[in-house]
This record gives sequence, C-alpha cells and structure tokens, in this order.
Amino acid sequence: MPKRAVVVSVVALLVVATVVVVLVVTRAGGPAPAEAANRADAAPVIGTAVTTPPVSTPPPSSSATTTTPASSSVAAPTSAAASGDAPLAGRIKPGTSHSGVATFYDTDGTGACGYDASPDPLNAAMNVADFEGSLACGAYVEVHAAGGASVTVRITNLCPAPCRVGQLDLNPKAFDRLGARVRGEILVTWKLVSQPSAKQISLRYKEGSSQYWCGIQVLDHRNPVARLEVRAGGSWKRLQRTDYNYFLSENGAGCGGAVAVTDIYGERLVIDPLPVKPGVSQPANRQFAQH
Repeated sequence: MPKRAVVVSVVALLVVATVVVVLVVTRAGGPAPAEAANRADAAPVIGTAVTTPPVSTPPPSSSATTTTPASSSVAAPTSAAASGDAPLAGRIKPGTSHSGVATFYDTDGTGACGYDASPDPLNAAMNVADFEGSLACGAYVEVHAAGGASVTVRITNLCPAPCRVGQLDLNPKAFDRLGARVRGEILVTWKLVSQPSAKQISLRYKEGSSQYWCGIQVLDHRNPVARLEVRAGGSWKRLQRTDYNYFLSENGAGCGGAVAVTDIYGERLVIDPLPVKPGVSQPANRQFAQH
C-alpha cells in the first residue's frame, strides 16, 4: 500500500475515535443544551406539588345566632320602618326631659294630627324634630316654666320651621298658665306624662275607606300609639303610619276586622271588629294603663 494511503487511514481512525469520546462524555454529563430545550418543550419538568386543602367556612354556632320565635299576636313587619325590632318610642319617651321654648298661636285643636276641633284649649303644636312624622300625635306633655308654673297639653299639630327643636307652640290659654303673653316666648322644660282622665279609645276609618282600601286612626288614647295591626287571613298584619296620623291598609287587608293597638310602653289592646264607616268615630271600649 502506498505511504500516503496509510497516513490518511490513520488520520481517519483518529477522527472517529475523537467523536466517540466526545459523545460518551456528553452523555455522562446530561443532555446537550439543544436537546434539553427540545425535551422541555415536549414534556415540562414536574416538581413536588403542594396542595392546600380548600378552606371551608363553618356554619355559625348556635351561640352566635339568636332566633326569636314569632308570636301569634305580632305580625311580620310590612316595611323597614315598621320592623319589630324598631323601638316603640321615638324622641318623646318616658323619663326623658326636653328643653326648649313655649310660644303660642290661635288653635282649636285641629291640625296635622287630623283631630276634630276641641273645646279643650290645653293643646299644642310640636316642632318637626320631636313630632317625628305624627309619632307625637296625641301625646300628653307636662310643660314647666322657670318660675315654677306648669301646664299639661295634648299634641294635636305640627309646628314647622322656624320652630326649633324642643319648641312647643301652645294654645294661648295654655300659654297663659306659664306666663304673660307679652313675653312672646318662655324658656321651658317638658316631658311625657300619662294622662289620668283620658276617655276611652275610639277608632275612625278615613274618608274613602272600604273593604279594598282603608286608613285607620286611633283617637283619645292615654299614651302615644306606637303600632297598629289588623287581623287578616288568620294572622296579624302591621300597618304603616302616615304623616297625617292614619295607619294605611292599601290592599284592603284587615279593613273591618279586629284591630290591635300598641302604645310606647308595650301594652297591646285588641279591639273587636268595627264596621267600616268612613269619617265616624267608633268607641272601642279600651284604654291604655296609666304610667
């Protein structure tokens, strides 16, 4: 064989051996970068998975939930304003003293409360804040002047602005019990009282009332009225009070049926059914206790 051919063959063998060594070393150190990349695209690396169990909220404990059983004598409220959780008394409540001024105006006892004219001059109008949309209607308040004079008046009307919080606008003859009219206004304090000589309660259906719609007004109550319910469909339904001092049943439920009236002390009087006679005061032969 020629010398040149032998040399070429030796060189070729050396090259092949070198390639084999490189491949072996590469396999021992792991896949080549390009190959690793290709594998990553084909099947991602799976690491150690940490699974957090879902957090469930336990139901409220019995100690955190208070359930009040419904009473057969108390109906579910018809609105938020009539909620059973709402306080019976508003701003005018037993044992609370108020300060303000007493003024006077000509009145016969009629006004925003919707009462008939009365020969009794001992009545007054209440400022907007304390009137509370007719909640004060029919309340008896004892008014004291700084000098010691006093008078008890019945709230029959609303005294709009510029009447101030705490202000009472009295019948002139009631004002005379506190001081001379030339003074114009007198500093006073006043508080709720339970009238000892009140008449028996009466109910009156509003003009236009029928079995399909009715408004009910409570008259001659000793203590302020907080709620009124009607018996309808075998249960009691609480009616919403209006600013003009009637309780409305807009769908006619309970019109002409039994009525339950509750005062701010929590006393509840059940009145037997009375016929729907619009505009007529009908005696109920009931009265709240004196406090």
